[in-house]
Amino acid sequence: MRVVVTGATGYLGGRLCAALAGAGHAVRAFVRRTSDASALPPAAELAYGDVGDAESLAAAFDGCDAVFHATASVEPWLPDPSVFTAVNVRGLENVLKAAKRTPSVKKIVYTSSFFALGPTDGYVADETQMHQGKTFCTEYERSKVLADKIALQAAAEGVPITIVYPGVIYGPGKLTTGNLVSRILIERFNGRLPGYIGDGYDRESFCHVDDVVSGHIAAMEKGRVGERYLLTGENLSFVQIFNMAANITNTKAPLFHVPLWVINIYGWISVFISRITGKLPLISYPTVCVLRHQWAYSCDKAKRELGYGPRNLTEGLAEMLLWLKNEKLIKF
Repeated sequence: MRVVVTGATGYLGGRLCAALAGAGHAVRAFVRRTSDASALPPAAELAYGDVGDAESLAAAFDGCDAVFHATASVEPWLPDPSVFTAVNVRGLENVLKAAKRTPSVKKIVYTSSFFALGPTDGYVADETQMHQGKTFCTEYERSKVLADKIALQAAAEGVPITIVYPGVIYGPGKLTTGNLVSRILIERFNGRLPGYIGDGYDRESFCHVDDVVSGHIAAMEKGRVGERYLLTGENLSFVQIFNMAANITNTKAPLFHVPLWVINIYGWISVFISRITGKLPLISYPTVCVLRHQWAYSCDKAKRELGYGPRNLTEGLAEMLLWLKNEKLIKF
């Protein structure tokens, strides 16, 4: 098939382009002219544009059978929150407009987020959960909830869209905000994060980037139009992740917990510094709000219908930690 991928130079999008090309599909990577496309597979055709420009999207979609819309601004905090609406909400609207104008497009796979379904404090949710839409930890969460409604409405109107909801993605690859687990473990192994984050109440659904990529491709091939699929994995806290990383590397686990109220103060200070330096913080106060909740989900539907098979977290973390070591980002 001829497929186009938006967000092709991102952490997930880049791995998706490589996997699609490896599977024999003709890949068109939709990228901005300012983006570094050097890591994309040589066989990928570049289409320049921006999700804010519907005309550039329509030109990129021309002649393609399927669209993977993986573009997103995923930061928990930005100095200009309007970026989330412009990229995550208006971007999806433009993708849908462009796809409607392109007769060749038979399938759209839209990358949403577990945030679009909302927190799961004390239970494990599935695709039937709808976000209550009353409170949001981050502007990113708010934007993905709005975009989710747009995608579901498009499906109801007959647009051939399938929606996938990755969990907390981890694994080798670009060290963007989308690869938060790697960035946190780099801080941990380099002594800049000496203790556990919080008391372990937080529970997230961790999924390996390559499993999520496989889930996207399966959604194109097998996913039912209008359906939602959680591409998640094991539900654990960051306390458990730190312990697992210590066991894998035969290093000492942290000796104490850093309370969330302390991390929250650090987050506010980081945001203040960021406004001066222009460098985005690793941890901001909205991140702490996320850690005060649980985000645990079941991927049973994706397993049944897509053949989704998330790998064991111990196996996936071992691979990622070895990659970080080989890249000389951590030592153990």
